Amino acid sequence: MELVQAYNHHVQPQQTSVLAQAASSREMEEVKAQIFMARQFPRNVFEAERRILDACKRQSLAEVAIYSYPRGGTRVEGPSIRLAEVIAQNWGNIAFGVKELEQRPGESVAMAYAWDLETNVRQEKIFVVKHSYKSKGQIKHLEDPRDIYEKVANDGARRLRACILGIIPGDIVEAAVEECKKTLTGNNKVPLKDRIANALKAFKEKFRVTQEMIESRFGYKADAFTEYDYLELIKIFNSLKDGMSSVDDWFERPAKEEPSQLAKSFEENQKQKGKAAKKGKAETEGDVKPNDDEIEAKENGFEQGELPFD
Repeated sequence: MELVQAYNHHVQPQQTSVLAQAASSREMEEVKAQIFMARQFPRNVFEAERRILDACKRQSLAEVAIYSYPRGGTRVEGPSIRLAEVIAQNWGNIAFGVKELEQRPGESVAMAYAWDLETNVRQEKIFVVKHSYKSKGQIKHLEDPRDIYEKVANDGARRLRACILGIIPGDIVEAAVEECKKTLTGNNKVPLKDRIANALKAFKEKFRVTQEMIESRFGYKADAFTEYDYLELIKIFNSLKDGMSSVDDWFERPAKEEPSQLAKSFEENQKQKGKAAKKGKAETEGDVKPNDDEIEAKENGFEQGELPFD
């Protein structure tokens, strides 16, 4: 029995080492194959740029292509992760993604990377993802594997975008952003009024941002919004949806208005008048007093209903 245990103790680490070496060798061969194919079929830069700009003419992509958020009193905007993915796919010969390297109690270690297989330019970012999130001022811990996976994917999206944009030429990215803006402002068949109404509805349903809060930020009524204002709403919505900013970064929540002293005094007077009216009505119903004409008639010897000239 002891010999069997000793044998298993000796063999299991060897088997683990062999499996690890096999996996490493297989991954290395896959990388070599990708590099070989990239060298055999290099990208056509002009054709890749045309494909990227054609993709940016799609309305569905243009609506989620740009994010915007405030920082230090200024506004920062740029291509979203969705646009970065489309650029990488159409640029060609790029390997990119997010990998979970290690999962420890309460946290995961992950890596976002983008690798141009033709030029051998590589960007990667290693980061730690806590298995928790903050909601309504409280820290909630994640235990479901699916929730942990989604948390790693969401946190890795911003790093992945940075990696992709780090290896794509800047002028290509700028051209894609401008093409998306043209799509949003020029190729819309739905009336601007209806689009703005849908945007206001989406803000209220998803982030509880009212029309008054939006109008307060822009400084004028929604009826006066232009195409550029609508584009700005889309950027803010994408920023909130991607977690790049919070509602408080963009909008001021309405404070509860306290009634003024004059309003309080008026309300108190109204209450006093109401009490006095009720009291007078009760006295009138309980004891009916004669009016001045009836008293004068009795003093002159006339009964009610008799006139002095009869």
